[in-house]
Amino acid sequence: MNEKNQKLAQIAAPTAGQEAWRALSMMSEFVIATEEIKKIGPAVSIFGSARLRPDNPWYARTVEIAKALSEAGFNVVSGGGPGIMEAANKGAQAGGKGLSIGLNMALAHEQHGNPYQDVSLHFRYFFNRKIMFVRSAMVFVVMPGGFGTLDELSEALTLIQTKKSRKIPIILVGSEFWRGFLDWSRQSLMGMGLISEADLALMEVIDDTEEIVKRVKIEHSRDVGEKNAAQPPLILEFD
Repeated sequence: MNEKNQKLAQIAAPTAGQEAWRALSMMSEFVIATEEIKKIGPAVSIFGSARLRPDNPWYARTVEIAKALSEAGFNVVSGGGPGIMEAANKGAQAGGKGLSIGLNMALAHEQHGNPYQDVSLHFRYFFNRKIMFVRSAMVFVVMPGGFGTLDELSEALTLIQTKKSRKIPIILVGSEFWRGFLDWSRQSLMGMGLISEADLALMEVIDDTEEIVKRVKIEHSRDVGEKNAAQPPLILEFD
């Protein structure tokens, strides 16, 4: 590296002060989001692709599910962007009883805030946003999606499997879509002893909207009962 490039590299490199401010920025975002999430109450987090347009059948199905959940009095949390996230917020607003919450993230592609949010939280750091999905969720509803959806699904499964989170029902919507993933998990992951039958059972496939709402109601009743029995709070540990 020549002398000029060395000087440019030194200028571009973050200083200790910049790293400290970045850490403080992350902490500040975390604290503010945590305080806001605590106010929300019982919520269902809905994940799914940002790329599915309103004319896609899965968009309409998500609107239907979120609307039914809102009509039953449950708040709905999405990533705040387009596609399935927009459908979730749109359905929640149409339901009229539950809040429509968006955990927004600025991305180079895909992400822009949808107009169907009653409560909008904005994040710079994926780390904080993913934790807020877990903190706010009583149930996860996972619609078809790509890498981001699989990342969120894997995050939830890992936290529950390792008991770093309370056990939260994970509902996969779309039998045909998820069949290959579940078959691979059973044959390859469980077949090699990398996960157990109990780990695989953390996921439930439910396609019917009424059955999804019924499952959420059951979990809500259980959740209320455990809180009344002084259940320990959500645990999130970091090394």
